[in-house]
Amino acid sequence: MKNSIMPFLFIVAFFILSDTAFARMGGGGGGGGGGGGGMTGTTLTTFTTADFSGSGVCAFCHSALQDSSGADVSIDAHWRSTMMANSAKDPLWQAKISSEVNRNPALAAVIEEKCSRCHMGMARYQAITDGSPVSVLGSGFLNTSHPLHEAAMDGVSCTLCHQIQDLGLGTPDSFTGQYVIDTTTVSPYRAAFGPYSDPVAHPMEMHSGFSPVEGPQISDSALCGSCHTLFTPTVDANGTVIGEFPEQTTYLEWEHGMTGGGISMTCQNCHTPDAAGAVVISNRPMWLAARSPFGQHHLVGGNRFMVNLIKTNASSIGATADASHFDATIARTDSLLLNNTASLSVVSASISQDVLSVALNVQNEAGHKFPSGIPARRAWLHVTIRDARNQVVLESGKPLADGSIAGNNADANSAHYEPHYDLITSPTEVQIYEPIMLDSDDAVTYTLLRAAAYAKDNRLLPAGFDKATAAPDIAVWGSAAGDANFIGGEDTVTYRANVYRKRRPLTVTAELLYQSVSYPFAEDLREDGAEQVTRFFGFYDPADKTPRVVSQVQTSVR
Repeated sequence: MKNSIMPFLFIVAFFILSDTAFARMGGGGGGGGGGGGGMTGTTLTTFTTADFSGSGVCAFCHSALQDSSGADVSIDAHWRSTMMANSAKDPLWQAKISSEVNRNPALAAVIEEKCSRCHMGMARYQAITDGSPVSVLGSGFLNTSHPLHEAAMDGVSCTLCHQIQDLGLGTPDSFTGQYVIDTTTVSPYRAAFGPYSDPVAHPMEMHSGFSPVEGPQISDSALCGSCHTLFTPTVDANGTVIGEFPEQTTYLEWEHGMTGGGISMTCQNCHTPDAAGAVVISNRPMWLAARSPFGQHHLVGGNRFMVNLIKTNASSIGATADASHFDATIARTDSLLLNNTASLSVVSASISQDVLSVALNVQNEAGHKFPSGIPARRAWLHVTIRDARNQVVLESGKPLADGSIAGNNADANSAHYEPHYDLITSPTEVQIYEPIMLDSDDAVTYTLLRAAAYAKDNRLLPAGFDKATAAPDIAVWGSAAGDANFIGGEDTVTYRANVYRKRRPLTVTAELLYQSVSYPFAEDLREDGAEQVTRFFGFYDPADKTPRVVSQVQTSVR
């Protein structure tokens, strides 16, 4: 009997001693530390339910990590300032779900249940398991007195993603947040999946109530596809559900491009890039061997605007990250946009009979459409032609301070939209890569549940994407479908301007700009009077709406 309890006593003694040592280093406690030499924001939550635990429980051991170069790769430090961590706190999401409920009150329960699957996944799953109502607004998850409030506000957290079972992933059974989590196994044997074989299980079981298990799905794009493939109900003018709509299809876009010989990288390759060399993935037990590869939890996309908005209003929004965490995430976002998203080049530039003709090529370097995700995002070409006196000969796509685009039909009147172009000759013509939704009455809409079809979807296609064989859910819509210069991985647009009597040389400057919250999407939302909508515009209106430069090029023509 004495021999049988010795390993248990050793483990207990180890945790007591190492916890004390860790506390002296300034970590642990409530799971709050962000790693990186004491960068700490608000303490991470350490809630526990029957099936989930807060990020602070995991951060207790997965902080203060370094790669082979000595760089900080602490999971919580990287994650806590991302849109994933702030998925429930995101004021735009809160405003939009409130707006959708206001416009479709009979479907409030459907909207709140579906939206919480991915934005408040732990709270929603626990409520379903417990037989409790799933509700976001009013007395629901957003209410601080709700018993699952902390679980909800921890967003896309550790014990959500790492508990997803390898069941139906990459198929319609898992799309729209229909991932499967085992709710029958009890603590401390609940599986937390990771990429490594033969994990040291017992210390983690004792501290967190979860058992580390190798799960290849954690490195599979199909896992991401469970939330990044979303179909929403379509309702008619009477509020009757008449079908469903592919609101975002990032995974399916990637899959179609990859199948056609495009980028052979997973979501994780770009969004959780490998650290340098091997990493000791936990600060305890102290004798753990380093593992490789180690996916850094950067989890950045192109949504710099909202990350910066949350940083600016972190206290009001309840973010756990501090300014340095946000600055690091913003820097990673900028790097991704500038180096791994898209590139502009000049195909040709010449003058014939006093007409300047410039052909620009845009290459999509992302593994999915650009932009992708919620149909609030847009990218566009800002092209300026100047003569030798620096006088503007032609300018198309000029960004304005309020977030609108000069010459864009949709920004002037939200009932209209800018078509796709192959040739541009006027400042009233702008090449905007975007989705435009139509309702069941063929009118432009920005209400997600009214969306029945796309009037336009000319978002840049990933390499390998064959628009002729693409399924309707991911198809090209509008005149881009018939544009021979708009193909998988690229688009070529020609600009022409009369340069008669214009002093030469002429300078052509082109920028590919990106905006994660388009002007008409925001202005449509402004029409609602919900509390969360008013709160969002309190953050949005003073924010800098300068679009991000993804790529730029300049050429001179004589």
